[in-house]
Amino acid sequence: MFDNIAHRYDFLNHFLSLGIDIYWRKKAIAFLSAFKPKFIMDMATGTGDFAFEALSLRPEKIIAYDLSLGMIERGRNKSIEKGVSTIVEFIKGDSEKMPFEDNMFDAMTVGFGVRNFENLKQGLSEMLRVLKPKGKLVILEIGKPKNPLITPLFKLYFHYIAPGIGRLFSKDHRAYTYLPESVAAFPEGNDFVQNIERHWI
Repeated sequence: MFDNIAHRYDFLNHFLSLGIDIYWRKKAIAFLSAFKPKFIMDMATGTGDFAFEALSLRPEKIIAYDLSLGMIERGRNKSIEKGVSTIVEFIKGDSEKMPFEDNMFDAMTVGFGVRNFENLKQGLSEMLRVLKPKGKLVILEIGKPKNPLITPLFKLYFHYIAPGIGRLFSKDHRAYTYLPESVAAFPEGNDFVQNIERHWI
């Protein structure tokens, strides 16, 4: 599914979020700036937008990691175009079985990808394994609004308008129906924090 939409992924991310996804990534990377990480992994990288944003931290290396070959290939092309292919390395692989040593990364970012893990517990365990003991994890995920005035508009947009636009531009009827389904099924906010704490502490 993700291979099928790789060619439109960046455009639809920015278009469907009205560009807010760009702001969220910048805010997340600003949080990491105080820690000056040198070796970073961007898990579920897609085409690498989060990884490229992390270049502002001046790391020595960024591993951009994703299961979708279509996304990886598009990300590699972007890194070559940007002239950063020696710093940002795209690797295809499973987030639940990573080919990296223990305590390897100073920081890890995940943008809108954790909810796609087949086994959340295993994915979180692998993150903990490859992060250094004082490493930092930053996760961006979509959640449902708490304001009752906004909720009906959110449901209308997220369940009907956004999937329709996604199908129109990506030509994949499943991909943008999957989006609201995956968000609805994912533990958000404090529930997700508690999920991490159960597996990490």
